[in-house]
Amino acid sequence: MPVWLQREITLSARPRGFHLVTGEVLGALPELGELSVGLLHLLLRHTSASLTLNENASPEVRRDLESWFDSAVPEHGVPWTHTLEGPDDMPAHVKASLLGPTLTLPVRAGGPVLGAWQGIYLCEHRDHGGPRSLTATVWGE
Repeated sequence: MPVWLQREITLSARPRGFHLVTGEVLGALPELGELSVGLLHLLLRHTSASLTLNENASPEVRRDLESWFDSAVPEHGVPWTHTLEGPDDMPAHVKASLLGPTLTLPVRAGGPVLGAWQGIYLCEHRDHGGPRSLTATVWGE
């Protein structure tokens, strides 16, 4: 019998950077364990943070990604016009647009199908972004 579930998940506030949140997200969705097949869709409901799937073991990967994004989309030296919320806001919007706010993952045998070294990242592009809200939608059987 098909199962549909939608849940709001609040991720704790984190500093700027790429943060592994796989455990936090999956811990909020114990019903995944009941599915043999399905899909998990995640929507981050913010415009200055994003989601991505990447290396889940080495923190160096997360630091290197942050360094690259800060270099590719600098806060200073670019004539940003959207500056009311601080110098990190418009660059955060650009970074979030590059990575995107969603992930859709297949579910098999009670959990998401991930590669051996893959994990879900919250990409916080603001210095002080605050808690972040995810809408998780699960469907399967």
